[in-house]
Parts: sequence; C-alpha cells; structure tokens
Amino acid sequence: MTDQNASSAPAATPDIFYTLTDEAPMLATRSLLPIIKGFTRAADVSVGTADISLAGRILAAFGLADDDLARLGALTQDPAATIIKLPNVSASLPQLKAAIAELREKGYDLPDYPDEPTTDAERQVREAYDAVKGSAVNPVLREGNSDRRAPQAVKAYARTHPHSMGTWNPDSKTRVATMDADDFRHNERSVVVPEAGTVQIRLLPADGGEAVVLREALPVTAGEVVDATFMSARALDAFLAGANAAAKADDVLLSVHLKATMMKVSDPLIFGHVVRAFFPRTFSTYGEVLAAAGLRAEDGLASILAGLDDLPEGEQIRASLREELAAGPRLNMVDSTRGITNLHVPSDVIIDASMPAMIRAGGKLWDADGSMDDTLAVIPDSSYAGVYQAVIEDCKANGALDPRTMGSVPNVGLMARKAEEYGSHDKTFLIPADGTVEVVVTAGTGQPAGTVLLSSAVEAGDIWRACQAQDAAIRDWVHLAVVRARATGAPAVFWLDPERAHDRTIASLVERYLADEDTTGLDIRILDPVAATRLSLERARRGEDTISVTGNVLRDYNTDLFPILEVGTSAKMLSVVPLMNGGGLYETGAGGSAPKHVRQLLEEDYLRWDSLGEFLALAEALRHVAEVSGNARATVLADALDAATTTLLQEERSPARRLGGIDNRGSHAWLALYWARELAAQTADADLAARFAPVAEQLGAVNEQVQAELVAVQGHPVELGGYYLPDPALADAVMRPSAALNAIIDALLLP
Repeated sequence: MTDQNASSAPAATPDIFYTLTDEAPMLATRSLLPIIKGFTRAADVSVGTADISLAGRILAAFGLADDDLARLGALTQDPAATIIKLPNVSASLPQLKAAIAELREKGYDLPDYPDEPTTDAERQVREAYDAVKGSAVNPVLREGNSDRRAPQAVKAYARTHPHSMGTWNPDSKTRVATMDADDFRHNERSVVVPEAGTVQIRLLPADGGEAVVLREALPVTAGEVVDATFMSARALDAFLAGANAAAKADDVLLSVHLKATMMKVSDPLIFGHVVRAFFPRTFSTYGEVLAAAGLRAEDGLASILAGLDDLPEGEQIRASLREELAAGPRLNMVDSTRGITNLHVPSDVIIDASMPAMIRAGGKLWDADGSMDDTLAVIPDSSYAGVYQAVIEDCKANGALDPRTMGSVPNVGLMARKAEEYGSHDKTFLIPADGTVEVVVTAGTGQPAGTVLLSSAVEAGDIWRACQAQDAAIRDWVHLAVVRARATGAPAVFWLDPERAHDRTIASLVERYLADEDTTGLDIRILDPVAATRLSLERARRGEDTISVTGNVLRDYNTDLFPILEVGTSAKMLSVVPLMNGGGLYETGAGGSAPKHVRQLLEEDYLRWDSLGEFLALAEALRHVAEVSGNARATVLADALDAATTTLLQEERSPARRLGGIDNRGSHAWLALYWARELAAQTADADLAARFAPVAEQLGAVNEQVQAELVAVQGHPVELGGYYLPDPALADAVMRPSAALNAIIDALLLP
C-alpha cells in the first residue's frame, strides 16, 4: 500500500520490529528511523518495520495490504521477539469513517461503513470495520504484563529542570462527580472457572420471548476470572442531569472524562448519553429527525453540526443547540480558539490525559473565552473516579506537588492476554429489551452444560459487559510485582477495591500466589485504590517511591497521572512488557497530544512531538537483542544511546514549545551527533569506535548547518498528501529537510 508497507516484510525476521503507526509518531518515524537503521546496521542489528497504523489495518481487513498486526501477534510467542511499539490511533467511529473516506479518495476499493446493516454482506463489512475500531492493537501485542517507570535520566532532569505546575487554591470548587449506584462498579459479579471450556452470553427477555444470543461461544481457560456487570441507562441519565445542574449552580466548567477510544462500545455509548443530557430539549424535539439522518449523539456535537445543512429542519436544530449551550453550564473547551467543546468529538475525551492535565494546572480547565476556571469533572463510572478525587483533595490540602523533590510511582500493570476491561469490547452490549443477561456454560468448565455462572437483571438501553483475566496472566503479574519490589526496594501496593466483586476475587488470588514467591524483606500490601492513592501521594511528597500494582485500566490511568505530575509527560516513561514466552515489547509513551502536533506541523512546519520514549525503548530493545542473540555489539549501542539521551536531556535538546526552536527533527539530529560521539569514545568495541569516529566528526562539522536548515523551513504550511495515509515522498520531504544530515545518515545505510 505504501513504501513503508513494502519494506515491512523482509526475507529474514529482523532483530527488531519497529512499528509504523499514526499521526505525530508516524511522522517522527520518517525522521528517526533512518538514523536508527544506519547506526544499528554497523553493529549487525537488523531493524524491520510493521505497519499497524489505522490505514494499514483497514486495508488489511479487506485484503488490500498485508496483515502486519496479525504477524506481530504471532511473533509475540517467539522468545526472541523484540518489538518497539509506538502510539497508534485507537479509532473512534468518526476517526474510522474519516480514514475510510481518505482511503477511498486515494482509490482504494473499500466499502462505506454501514451504520445500519440490513444484509449479511453489510453485517460482514460492519464486523470487519468494528474489528479495527477502538483498542484493536494493544490486546494483540500485549502478551505480557507492564513494567512502566521513569528512567533515572528523566527523573534527574525533571528535578533539575522542573516543569510548570499550577497553583492550587484550598477553596477550589473543582471536584469529581461520579455515580453512587447502578454503574459498572456497583453491579459487578465475578466467578473463577475451574476448567477450560466455553460459555454463552444470552438475554432472556422479561416478556418471555425467545432468548437472544449476544455471544455464541466464548472460550474460557482453567482458573480464568470471568466478570459480568452493567450500567443502568436510567441511573446514568439521572446522574448526568444532576451533574449539569450542579455545575450550573456552582458556576464551574462542566467536563466529561471517558475513554471513548479504548472502550470502543461502552464509553461511546456513555458519551452519547452525556451529549443528550446536555441538550435534552433538542433531542426531545428533534431526536427522531437526527436519528433518521444518521446524526448520532455518540459521534459528538461536531458530527451533528456538520450534518445539519442537509436537513430541512437544520437551522431550527442548530438554533436549539445554540440556545441550550447558552442556557446550560459552561463547557470545558478542547480548543477555545476554534470553538471545540468537550462534547464535540468523542476521541478528544481521553480521561488519562485530561484529568492529569487539569490537576497539573491547579484544578482548572479552559473556558470559551480562553481563560481557566474550576471544573466539575464528570466520570460516570465510579470504578476509578475516587483515585482522581483523592489527588484533588490532596492538592487542595497540601498544594501542588513539587517535581524537584517528589518521589516516583512506577506501575506494574495486569494486561496480558486481554486482561480485564480493555479486553471487554467483544463482550459489551447495548441491551435491546428488559430481561436477564446470563453467562451460561455450553461445554467444559467442570460444570454441567446450562449452568448459569453469572446473571444480571437489566433494562432496555443498559450497557452490559463481561471481562476476563487468565490465571497465567495473573500469576505472571504477581511475580513481576515481586521482581520490581526486589529490584527497587520500594513498597509494592496492589490497588484492589474490596467493594468490587472482581477485585475481591483477584485479591484472593494475589494472596495465594504471593505465598509461592520469596517476599522476605519486601513491603507488599493490598489497599483499595483511594487508600493506595493517598499513601502514594504521602510518600511522593516525602521523596519516596511506591510501586502501584494495578489492573489494566488503572495501569493506563496511573501511567499518565503520576508521570505527568512527576516529569511533565507520560511520553518520557520507560515502558517494558516482558512477554510471557520470553520476548520483549517496548512501548514508547502516550499519543493523546498527537493530533495537535500534526495540526501545528501542517500550519507551521514545526513538529513538537518528543521522541524521547522512542530513544528509551530502543535502548532496552537493543539489550534484549543482545540477550537473545549473543550480539554484544547491541549492548554497546544501547549503552551509548542511553548516554546520548542523558546528554540530550541535560543540554536541553528536546523539542521546544515555540516556533524557531528545536523541533522533533532537530532533536533527532542532536541525538545522532551525541550517539555517534558516545560510540566513538567507548572502549568496549574498538571496531565500532573506529566506525563511528569519522561519523561523529562529520556530524559535528555540519551540526550548525543542519540545525539552521531545520529551522529555516519553519513558519510555513506544508502538504502531506493525507492525514491517515500521507504521501511517502511528501512526508519524507517534510520530515527530512536537511540535505547535510541526510547525506551522512544515508551513507550509513549503503551496503
């Protein structure tokens, strides 16, 4: 499909697979990957690529490109697997449709997304697209649990160059609003399946009608934890109406915080409820008209507004929306200058990025005038809302955390084999009628067929889901927590809520598996998430570290929350996933800010994306290559890269915030210079030192020219030839504009 895809299937399996993704990380790769390949080639380390971008996955779903994601998924079972995974788009429905439209415009023979499939063919198309939507990549690649922490160089830099932190007022009105009943947390049920088998998920209608099969055959493994829960639509709507009224009464901004990308069924549905709750009169009056036109609240206000011009009642609906916007509470703005509210686009609603940013800013978010104000943060499901409220309360009482002195909160996260909520997409359903949802044994499990394992009494419109966590993944997670506690000497705290059925089950397994580990001299505890948050903050304020050991969603939340407070961004974290079969997956940070960076590049030819996560991941990947292949030169490359990264941080060569400074491309040029110098100076491998001595000299000689060339292109719009699938030649021209740098790097790539 592209030049990148053509290079993604080499004859021999490369030592390292570098993933091609989307948006800012994808663009940065066009600048950085030639440098990586040039340097690693000198040490006989091969680097191949695998296209897991949204565009690539769409094309693969219809046989128009190789399925690189499936290929990498199979590779995770290989002990020698070494994969560097950059942030990819977990597509909301609007993003998916936009990508499909772009690919069709480029001539690819793709069907439109069928919103209301009526034939088997349309249902098959919808199924193929839905498999691409949301968190489709991570569950395939994450065949291990997560070890995520701030590298020493990053932590040291944050202490000597502290990022800005907003001032907290003890009288701040900012708080979290969450449900106190009938949400996922309160309705949860949990069971451990004794033996492998299959189960069925079905709805028994209250009117006595025929059972509706929601999931025909769901495989389960021996010892697997299976949960079922639901969120009441009626309770959700009542809660949202109350939250709107509270924000209006307190005269604070209203903001909703969800994960409408990763949780590709539940959170988009909840987002739709939020939009309808904010515009009750409009949807009461025009709801049927909007539905008939395919304009859904789940797709956000921007999608609705864009479709009104085609409706006879369009102007009346637009006026009604405008009136309710004016009459309701003030909305948090994603982009004040462009009038983009918190309700415009579901993929802009990313809780793990938005809540830490608000806390870092002193509990404030942006209003329509471009000013910052206190906020009512609406987090409907109460499963993890208390964590954020605990941080807010701590900051009100003690002020902002100080990056110069605070300790760290690394994370060990349960995520292997689609564990927990992030693996629930194919088991989440909008309930069509009142009744009872049952999880029923169909074969195996050590119980008779027809045995009801779990049941939930539901109403039409409720959101029901099941989650799974395999026993092997839980055992590995417990072991990894002990390994990290032993390696660091820090307390390891399992964040498990005794009020949640799932967490009670997991806690019993944690206690059982800890008994199999050597925990002598270690401080390992189990605390509910709110108590664990308070303990971690208390210790952090004393400069002490505390390992958070969490489930899958809290892993995602904590690995943004604490890093954003500690080091300014989660992109600077080291994310290692020891694969359960011995391989290594190295993730490079969060991509929540990527769309803004792309917009700035298009307008100003300036890419603020920081590739520090890529530098850190590459060093760890090289060490894994050395371990599994015996190539000692890979370790030399890794040590030199770490030293170069430390110099880059201390010399402040990361991307600057403003035009005219070093951007992503300039940072890569500095890294190449520092890396070459470190390789030339090291004494562990004389051949590598001799190979890179002239490279370091050449890069040093042209460095001023290179930086001048990179700054000279700034300040003008650029053309990429596509957002989801840029034109390769145009993208390379934008991301590699320095002829002087290119000549040196390209020479390293020659046979």
